[in-house]
Amino acid sequence: MDNDELLDMRFKISPKIEFEVDENGIVTILEIQDHKIQKFFRKLKFKIPKYKKTKLDDFGSTVFLELNKNKTVREVGEALELKFGEKVHPLYERLLVFINHIYLNLNYIEKLS
Repeated sequence: MDNDELLDMRFKISPKIEFEVDENGIVTILEIQDHKIQKFFRKLKFKIPKYKKTKLDDFGSTVFLELNKNKTVREVGEALELKFGEKVHPLYERLLVFINHIYLNLNYIEKLS
């Protein structure tokens, strides 16, 4: 796959993912902890939170929210550069690594066809 194909890809937030956005635009991913062992220990009154919370930084929050607006990776990069300027460089190298991670490893997003 060449760079243009990568930059023209579109993603959306997985419907399986719950998240919150605070007043500063920071995203917190809420991953339900409902494994049978966790449920068992909750019944025994162990304090196991129902959700594992993962707070994204400014860059990650912006990318996460922009991906859900049916934008291409290129358009997300442009929005990042507009908001953060030089702080996001090398832009597409960092952006593609982050998107790859939340897509393949964490399953926070889904690829649109």
